Amino acid sequence: RNLSEINCKVVSLSFLEEAEGGFDQFTRSYNTFGVQRRPDNSLYLREWAPAAEALFLTGDFNGWDKFSHPYTKKEFGKWELILPPKHDKSPAVDHNSKLKVVVHTKEGQRLYRISPWAKYVTREEKSVIYDWVHWDPPQPYIVIHPRPRKPASLRIYEAHVGIASPEGKIASYSNFTTNVLPRIKDLGYNCIQLMAIMEHAYYASFGYQITSFFAASSRYGTPDELKQLIDVAHSMGIMVLLDVVHSHASKNTEDGLNRFDGSDSCFFHSPPRGEHSMWGSRLFNYSRFALILHGTGFTGDYSEYFGLQVDEDSLVYLMLANHILHALYPDCITVAEDVSGMPALCRKVEEGGLGFDYRLAMAIPDKWIQILKELKDEDWNMGDIIYTLTNRRYGENCIAYAESHDQALVGDKSLAFWLMDKEMYTNMSSMIPMTHIIDRGMQLHKMIRLITHGLGGEGYLNFMGNEFGHPEWLDFPREGNNQSYHYARRQFNLVDMDHLRYRQLYAFDRDMNRTEDKYGWLVAPPAFVSAKHEEDKVIVFDRANVLFIFNFHPSKSFQDYKVAVEVPGKYKIKLDSDAAQYGGHGRLDPNTEFFTQPEPFNGRSNSIQVNTCGITFSDLYLISRSVDLPVDLHPYPHLWS
Repeated sequence: RNLSEINCKVVSLSFLEEAEGGFDQFTRSYNTFGVQRRPDNSLYLREWAPAAEALFLTGDFNGWDKFSHPYTKKEFGKWELILPPKHDKSPAVDHNSKLKVVVHTKEGQRLYRISPWAKYVTREEKSVIYDWVHWDPPQPYIVIHPRPRKPASLRIYEAHVGIASPEGKIASYSNFTTNVLPRIKDLGYNCIQLMAIMEHAYYASFGYQITSFFAASSRYGTPDELKQLIDVAHSMGIMVLLDVVHSHASKNTEDGLNRFDGSDSCFFHSPPRGEHSMWGSRLFNYSRFALILHGTGFTGDYSEYFGLQVDEDSLVYLMLANHILHALYPDCITVAEDVSGMPALCRKVEEGGLGFDYRLAMAIPDKWIQILKELKDEDWNMGDIIYTLTNRRYGENCIAYAESHDQALVGDKSLAFWLMDKEMYTNMSSMIPMTHIIDRGMQLHKMIRLITHGLGGEGYLNFMGNEFGHPEWLDFPREGNNQSYHYARRQFNLVDMDHLRYRQLYAFDRDMNRTEDKYGWLVAPPAFVSAKHEEDKVIVFDRANVLFIFNFHPSKSFQDYKVAVEVPGKYKIKLDSDAAQYGGHGRLDPNTEFFTQPEPFNGRSNSIQVNTCGITFSDLYLISRSVDLPVDLHPYPHLWS
């Protein structure tokens, strides 16, 4: 089956090479469709509307005359129009003026449409429909900083520009650049995943109901302000990933792609295949230049991934997209959000895979929520936790995360909310003793993140605000909450208050990332788990010559606890979640040195004895590191610091 798909890819690439002048040229269609300004300031306009009878351009530039500027029909459903410059040699259409494509159908309808290639669309405050605004600034933003190289260890900060402010409003690109980027840099994340950047009419859709695929969302600012955001991130050494929703599009017709040329199959499959009943959206027809045709459960049987229910056109499209992206941009990163466990999703196209660099380890956050919802502390199963954190397809890189935006949405709860709930509003002051709930929640919040970071994948992801235990869920303005922005924000101000414990959780997240940056466990081979003791509730594993020790017991501490270690020598504590600056009890001396004994134990060549604290979960989540290991014996010498 994979060979068949590879053959399809080869045929498709050959077709692009012949018909489009190379796949590089094909991927730059945004430079030839829509509105393009030529060196002489004439405007070249091009659209694809195969079912249309006629096309016209109207707008501010011609007093909204519906017939004065007709497109010329070309082959393969293409339409073209050339607008000469004005007498003063300036472009015929002014920057920031409004336009519409007028589509005449064979049935005699006259439809007003936004070009699918529009770079900027805006909406008046009380309007429902978006307007196409011609974006052609006389002094466009000039990029200053080069794109950073692909990091070895990928630490992603998942963010949404609109909620990135404590204020109850839609925040801006400029706010993110000024106020959020420095925090991300300080926290040690080297990559940002920006959500909801492609224009979408319904704010609460989180950007998953796209209307204009080439327009940066105007609700946050202008395209140039987004460029500046990305440029400043690059100056900090931070890569930027954009969420790209390939599977479906908004059903809107006035300001979306739906029925652009009057037909129900211009960019999509005809119904019912072209409609997604669960999402109320349209599904693309990839064979024209959603992996699964319909919703289904997955047991892991390979017939579920390679049966007749799979949309092979979309698989070939993803293979082509990944092949082309990595051929043209070697440092690009593609991450798949896939719930099905599709085999070979993150293997090279040449191997029959789909070519993604990473896949999201989506089972991990579900497991943590299930544990917190359903189990008592004493019933936690160490083996089950280890299985979930390590159960991934061999040779396919995963992005591990304890929670993402999904768990923060109203109707669910973030981990901090599951752990501490209403006490977060009254008992998070460091000037008063911790209650049992706050104590337990603080310690488990750190432990869950650290074990996920160390064991769960080859990359790590955090959703904005969760690093400091944001005290509220996320709910966009809608009729059900009286259009309130109260929960569509992130209270970064809580971190800036010295007396609140949110600052302590922030500090732990920062130092966790900085420790990984120093020792590089994410880029190391999978961890070796030497202990998952069900009675003691202790987990021990080593990765990249770092020893991780977790005591999940709700009440027991252990003195001189024997754990396995491979590399002999002296070990010191490098990160201790029981440290006072992280909201712990400070029961361990950070200067303590541990020496190995040449006694094989639990599958390792040596052993070491440590102390762990387990009272109300304020335990030693000890990360030890061999400080005497010579550089030439280090498995990743380039990470040695």
